[in-house]
Amino acid sequence: MELVRSWLRRNLGNPQVVGLLLVLVALTLIVMFLGHLLAPVFASIIISYLLYGLVNRVRRLGVPHLLAVLLVFILFMALLLATMLWLLPLFIRQLTQLVTQLPAILNAAQSLALQLPEQFPGLIQEQQVTQMMSNLGSDIMASGQRLLAYSVSSVFLAITVIVYLILVPLMVFFMIRDADRIVAWLEGFLPRDRQLTDTVLTEINDQIGNYVRGKVWEILIVGSVTWATFTFLGLQYALLLAVATGLSVLIPFVGVAVVTLPVAAVAYFQFGISPDFYYVLIAYAVIQLLDGNLLAPLLFSEVVNLHPIAIIAAILVFGGIWGFWGVFFAIPLATVVNAILRAWPRGDPSLAANT
Repeated sequence: MELVRSWLRRNLGNPQVVGLLLVLVALTLIVMFLGHLLAPVFASIIISYLLYGLVNRVRRLGVPHLLAVLLVFILFMALLLATMLWLLPLFIRQLTQLVTQLPAILNAAQSLALQLPEQFPGLIQEQQVTQMMSNLGSDIMASGQRLLAYSVSSVFLAITVIVYLILVPLMVFFMIRDADRIVAWLEGFLPRDRQLTDTVLTEINDQIGNYVRGKVWEILIVGSVTWATFTFLGLQYALLLAVATGLSVLIPFVGVAVVTLPVAAVAYFQFGISPDFYYVLIAYAVIQLLDGNLLAPLLFSEVVNLHPIAIIAAILVFGGIWGFWGVFFAIPLATVVNAILRAWPRGDPSLAANT
């Protein structure tokens, strides 16, 4: 207990530590209690964060700030419109087709699974396979029908999409235009003695900024290459599988394993055990190998200096606390924790020397 009291006196007596704790507590409470209300604001902040780096690149070419903002914002709106008018309808159409073909896909998977008792008679029984496939089919069909009904006919979703399409671009424009003034205004709420807080926020900005920008490029490159490859091979639902493959890079180790199953299932349902089936699996494996051994090192280098064990632990911890979104943001959250631990003041060196 004396060690705990000594640690509390040493740290809580430091105004910089107290200031950092207050900032972290305030941000956590805002996200926990106001996150659902401020979702458009958070989305705008993330998009603005990504676009502001491009604005700075344009400004380095000698372009005035307002003109650079307009050029980047026009590019963003063009990509948004292309997504809404071209990719989104194609995505919904493929999703609808997939949901309607799920029973046939499940029957093909069940036929394949029923061969396992013959190959492993002592380990697997036919009743177990039938029950497992029945439960899996019921769950998948129910989830697919709910997703399709929600995505197509939900009035609330339609209203939410309209609100996002109006508010988010508007807020993005003002955020990238007035970024310096917004940051200066927010700094006015921070304590004056905040060297520790500034150190942590600077490291978080560098680490997470590079990580987020790198991940966006990785998602786009992996998703585009996968879409082009699957389309060339004639695989059905190429866009759906490409989107899933691109998003899988957000969850290290786990994402690749999860997406492999639907890719293999769709390829087997369409081609059976044939050369085309193996071509799809080989192409998918090559894409993942190139991403893990070439693309990711080029994009990130040592930006996010986290050990693989720390990444896995972050996925388990934050996933257990916040579910899917905890897994989704595991690495950025782990980066925040790492930045805090690196900047946190250590014990008194004189005490350490005397011991």
